[in-house]
Amino acid sequence: MNKLVKITIDGKECIVEKGIYIVVAAKNNGIFIPTLCNLEGVKPKGSCRICTVKVNGRLMTACTTPVNDGMKIENNIPELHDLRKAIVEALFVEGNHYCPVCEKSGNCELQALAYRFNMMVPRFPYQFDIKEVDASHPKIIKDDNRCILCKRCVRTIKTDDGKSIFAVENRSNKTKINIDSELTDKLTDKLAKKAMDVCPVGSILYREKGYDVPIGKRKYDLKPIGSDIEN
Repeated sequence: MNKLVKITIDGKECIVEKGIYIVVAAKNNGIFIPTLCNLEGVKPKGSCRICTVKVNGRLMTACTTPVNDGMKIENNIPELHDLRKAIVEALFVEGNHYCPVCEKSGNCELQALAYRFNMMVPRFPYQFDIKEVDASHPKIIKDDNRCILCKRCVRTIKTDDGKSIFAVENRSNKTKINIDSELTDKLTDKLAKKAMDVCPVGSILYREKGYDVPIGKRKYDLKPIGSDIEN
């Protein structure tokens, strides 16, 4: 049996398995810590920073920090609420997100977090950069306007021998996600559907699958993000 340790999250005492990530420990104890780049079962990257918590007074990402005995974790405090809201706002102004016409509306994790953090008018100016909508692939449509560079697709959509079909191209503000030109034929229908599912926004769409569920009946239309974890 793995060693158990005692931690507190927002004052709640939790007995958890030593070494699991804070975000998992919190979930196992009915506490929601928001994430965007993180995906259960996939090695975390800590790139979006929205899961930032305070551990013994220091800011750390909950998806990459293993628990240890005696940790005092702060999660639901005004300082972190504002930090997370600022990240969501930054992602909205950096991309071109038009929720009412997006196929992922109601299932979009970014949109759901905007509602959770009561985002109204972002504190940052909109960029409105011109970005590409690539409809050249026979399996998917890739809309860079909606991509938040979480890299979930890069980390999960792989060939049988473990090569990533999606790849990061360029750096800095020119960074974008593309399909590896040498592996494009490896993107099967099954992987294309999976790519759409793991994408937290509407950047990757499996062809002809955008509006399967009517508006009003989609995942976050029915209950807020995190409500399935919180108790």
